[in-house]
Amino acid sequence: MNDRAALDLLVAHGPLTRTQLGELTGLSKPTASQLLARLAAAGLVRATGTATGRPGPNAQLYEINASIAHVAGVEVTPLQITAVIADLAGTIVGEHRLASDATGEEATRHTPALVAAAVDGALRAAGLQRDALHRTVIGTPGALDPRTGVLRYAPHLPGWQSRSLRTELDAALGTPVVIENDVNLVALAEQDRGTAQDFDDFVLIWADDGIGAAIVLGGSLLRGATGGAGEIGYMPLPGAPLARGAETFADPDAGGGFQRLASSPAVIALAAEHGITAPDAPTALARALATPGAGDAVLAEVARRLATGIASVIAVVDPELVVLGGEVPHAGGERLLDLVSAELTGLALPRPQLRLSALDDSPILIGALRTALADARETVFDTA
Repeated sequence: MNDRAALDLLVAHGPLTRTQLGELTGLSKPTASQLLARLAAAGLVRATGTATGRPGPNAQLYEINASIAHVAGVEVTPLQITAVIADLAGTIVGEHRLASDATGEEATRHTPALVAAAVDGALRAAGLQRDALHRTVIGTPGALDPRTGVLRYAPHLPGWQSRSLRTELDAALGTPVVIENDVNLVALAEQDRGTAQDFDDFVLIWADDGIGAAIVLGGSLLRGATGGAGEIGYMPLPGAPLARGAETFADPDAGGGFQRLASSPAVIALAAEHGITAPDAPTALARALATPGAGDAVLAEVARRLATGIASVIAVVDPELVVLGGEVPHAGGERLLDLVSAELTGLALPRPQLRLSALDDSPILIGALRTALADARETVFDTA
């Protein structure tokens, strides 16, 4: 227990002296010295310079031996696969992007090889071999059904619906592989270093090309019986086209639901109705913010649509915090956030805090690495 506590502190705080480690753990100096010697002998910590600016002789600093293990985080979209490699301290040491545009049987056949190629490219960028890798976490749209092993809710991701895909990925990469919903990974990143730090009950609403949510209750992700908890893009709402049957789920652009109201394509179409043309949602919202009259109408309607969906989630989950992420809330900024907050008045009896995501750069990959590192550290730090 002392060994693990010391290792966790070194991960959280960076290099520490023996005295600092003793103070943080409550251990005596002799015990702290024995602990550090034991961890150094196991190759888990190493000396790294000395502490300066303190009275007396400069004290030796110790840090995690971050090179003892590495993990991979992978983000999958219909157009590309991005892989990053991080050492055990969480420092990213390699990255690689690979186009992914295969379809049909070709996609099913080549998906494991494409993922492996992306990871191998990131390993090469880091100057590492495959045997340095301990864990791989892959973030995808949709959710893995725990009963069948099939990726659901992601028809726009060809090649990822095979029942044997996870086994094939394990074999292709040579590491244990976890496939996780991309919005769930963003929520884990927010909980780790973003807006949701110190919150055990919150919902992340992701408004981008698609609409999704991650629900965290009691500090743990709620996944649901089929892994589909949070697939609110399919949620029927007033004003959205209503469709039933398999076509609703076979094509993410067909049928109705929250996604048809507040996703990036919906925002582009709404702006065009008000005379604001733009190639993408961020540009549309930027122009709306700068256009009195028509732009105000666009922002008010986007806020109303978002608030209607959010109110439905609040009524069921009653979270302490709602975090808005994705390119739509990010582009709308604080002004859109204020409009959404005003629209929520009276729509939902509970009034959770409403905040924008604090993560701007690759939150899916941040969440994937966080998950992979937690798993790897459990194994590597096991000194029993």
